[in-house]
Amino acid sequence: MSAIAFPTPDAGILARREQILAGLSALVSPGALITSDDERRPYETDALTAYRRMPLAVVLPSTTEEVAAVLRYCRDQGVPVIPRGSGTSLSGGAIPQEDAVVIGVSKMSNILEIDYANRVARVQAGVTNLAVTGAVSAEGFFYAPDPSSQLACSIGGNIGMNSGGAHCLKYGVTTNNVLGVKMVMLDGSIVEIGGGHLDSPGYDLLGLMNGSEGQLGIITEATVRILRSAEGARPVLFGFPTSEQAGAAVAAIIGAGIIPVAMEFMDKPAIEICEAFAKAGYPMDVEALLIIEVEGSDEEMDTQLARIVAIAREHGVTTVKESKSAMEAAAIWKGRKSAFGATGRIADYICMDGTIPTGQLPYVLKRMDEIVKGYGLRVANVFHAGDGNLHPLILYNCNDPVEAQKAEDAGMDILKLCVEVGGCLTGEHGVGIEKRDLMTFQFNPEDLAQQMRVRTVFDERWLLNPAKVFPLEGRVAA
Repeated sequence: MSAIAFPTPDAGILARREQILAGLSALVSPGALITSDDERRPYETDALTAYRRMPLAVVLPSTTEEVAAVLRYCRDQGVPVIPRGSGTSLSGGAIPQEDAVVIGVSKMSNILEIDYANRVARVQAGVTNLAVTGAVSAEGFFYAPDPSSQLACSIGGNIGMNSGGAHCLKYGVTTNNVLGVKMVMLDGSIVEIGGGHLDSPGYDLLGLMNGSEGQLGIITEATVRILRSAEGARPVLFGFPTSEQAGAAVAAIIGAGIIPVAMEFMDKPAIEICEAFAKAGYPMDVEALLIIEVEGSDEEMDTQLARIVAIAREHGVTTVKESKSAMEAAAIWKGRKSAFGATGRIADYICMDGTIPTGQLPYVLKRMDEIVKGYGLRVANVFHAGDGNLHPLILYNCNDPVEAQKAEDAGMDILKLCVEVGGCLTGEHGVGIEKRDLMTFQFNPEDLAQQMRVRTVFDERWLLNPAKVFPLEGRVAA
């Protein structure tokens, strides 16, 4: 597919490739510079695999100072730079272009400091999300954000896209769990924003970095919040006759002021796909499933669950199944966390990411089904219901250009629907290239111009991840 436009590669940069590579080779160790076609190929795309571009070169620095040297050199040469974490972006946030150098942080994968007394950890940007929890779990702590790709995705990428996960309903997304960053600016200067404390004076620059998609600088270290693990946790399966009833139950639970740790939604196609893969014990005689997890002491969990069950019964729940052991709980979450991979076993798909007010769930679920069926395609819905972060998986055949275009069009219609009901284009996947041309649907020209002015303060030549976030037409100069 080539429906999404990329900037025309700079012929002058392409002509100077060998000269640029020679300059880069003087800045990093030989193993850190990737130049051959075969070795660059894994970096030509990310998890939005329908699009790919071969980068000019790939650099994998090991230190903040190396990142600074490479960034400074690329700025001086006028070469675009594509920051890259683990390449799990579902919106094309790490897809390069032919005249750009990819700077990946995968070699920067050390946990530098753990401070249990102050409940923080300082890590390099290439540390995987799950590795943070793995490093502190023996002491009874965990790192709250838990995207489905947490085994592979990096902290740097999480900050770039402001990633969430199943447990963000109670604990918040990345921005709520990052206290500070070390970042390299385009001119090679190294700055520290925030730190091992709750609040910093002055402008909230840390908030600006979360979700900035690599357009303001390259983050090399982060100070993250670690939390004490709860006394106990219990996921419960709730089966409903229709998706609309399940959506109404979600809205009623949140409306009653109940905030579980997690509240995940699956419709019938997603239930069948995940159960066939994970054997999680999901009920197969329902049209929609909620995974609701509560935590605390046994008494606290019993009290909260009693309230949730009562509300679910008011909305026609037909199955209530509590996990009875740690093994059952792990199986329930394995099914949910495996949803994207399990779906890939049966079909190609586009995973969308939009957010809506929870009160709109019943209506939006009905309309999404109508939209996708209108294109003659199928959809499997699995998402973070508690905060209205939708992830419809639109199934199609990637070898059929007509179907591929229909899948993209259906996805764009779903995102427009999210905005129309009072939501937004993204919850945790970012804008990337996927939603770039829909930004004018959510923001008026004045809003976009102001955002772009902020961006140009950090990068007036638009060299950092230039094809992403903002429409290619109408960009604002510094």
